[in-house]
This record gives sequence, structure tokens and C-alpha cells, in this order.
Amino acid sequence: MEIAGPPGRLVTMTAEWYADDIERVIFSADDIAKKTAELGRQVSADYADTDGLLLVGVFKGAVMFMADFARSLSVPVELEFMALSSYGQRATSSGVVRILKDLDRDIAGRHVLVVEDVVDSGLTLSWLLRYLNGRGPASLEVVSLIRKPESMQVELPVKYVGFDMGQEFVVGYGMDYAEKYRELPFLGVLKPEVYSRG
Repeated sequence: MEIAGPPGRLVTMTAEWYADDIERVIFSADDIAKKTAELGRQVSADYADTDGLLLVGVFKGAVMFMADFARSLSVPVELEFMALSSYGQRATSSGVVRILKDLDRDIAGRHVLVVEDVVDSGLTLSWLLRYLNGRGPASLEVVSLIRKPESMQVELPVKYVGFDMGQEFVVGYGMDYAEKYRELPFLGVLKPEVYSRG
């Protein structure tokens, strides 16, 4: 099954059972791979004189991006994960953050880079940065595959951004709606009727 992507391009879906749910593809697997490599080069240059980076990924959405991003780096990296909840079954963040899984190690004195799938309202990330800053890292920055400037409700220092986009709710490449669509290799917009099923 193929669905139309950007003008003049077709994207082959790896999960045909979702084909009828996707309205359009915004960023193809190719687009994502190129942007991830570009971010990897930029971050590697910026941290070349350090003893390495501690990547803190936010479960579950950032897993795909974090794995590919970590492999694109030419500096030593260690991986940590946190699980936060602010969406539930919703398409927008509630702003109320719960820690479902905390860090497994001390980050004091470490160069920490938070890896996000998407920054939309910024409320969850703002809370996370305050929380991590309280643990005394040597530096704390953010890399996000997607940023939605029009949706942001707080000013945030997101140093590394893959793509800026509008307010559409996207799925694929780790991002979900009601825990579905994470395995899609691209980022696509769901058809409106998908939201009305539940």
C-alpha cells in the first residue's frame, strides 16, 4: 500500500493496517534520516572537547529518534531514560506531569542532552528541565526532532531542532495516538475521523 507524501513522492507503508488512518505524510523516512545525521554532526562538533554526553530520552515517543541520533554522534555517549505522562489518551498535553520512570544514575557534573520527539506546548519539557537542573549537571541542553512554535505556551531553550512545523498532531517514528502508529518509519497526520472513534 502506498500513500501520497510530499508533492511528487510516494511513501511505502510498512504497516498496511494503518494505511486508511493516515491523511498525509509530512516528513518521510528519508527526511528524518538526513535531519538526524545533520543534528548528529552539529552536536558532535559542539561537544568535541568534552568527555562525552549523557543522553536522556523521554519514553516512549523519543525512542526511535534517540536510537538513530545516538548512532549519528562521533562523541562518546551514554543513554538514560525517563518516562513521563502528560498526554494519556489525548492528542494534546494536559500540562500535568507524572514521573513513571526516573533516572537510574546521578547526573551531577555530566553534560546532559535531553532527547525529545516533539516540543509542542513546552509545559512538560519546562518541568523536566527544572527537575534535571536541580540535580547539578555540568550542562543541560535539548535536542528535539519536532518543534511546534505556534503551540508553545512557555519560552524554552531548545538548542537543537530538527523540524519546525504547524499544529498538526503527527504520528509515526515513535510518536503515537492511543499507543498506535509508533512503528511507522515516517511522520504523518491522522485523518480527523480517527480521533472520533474512541
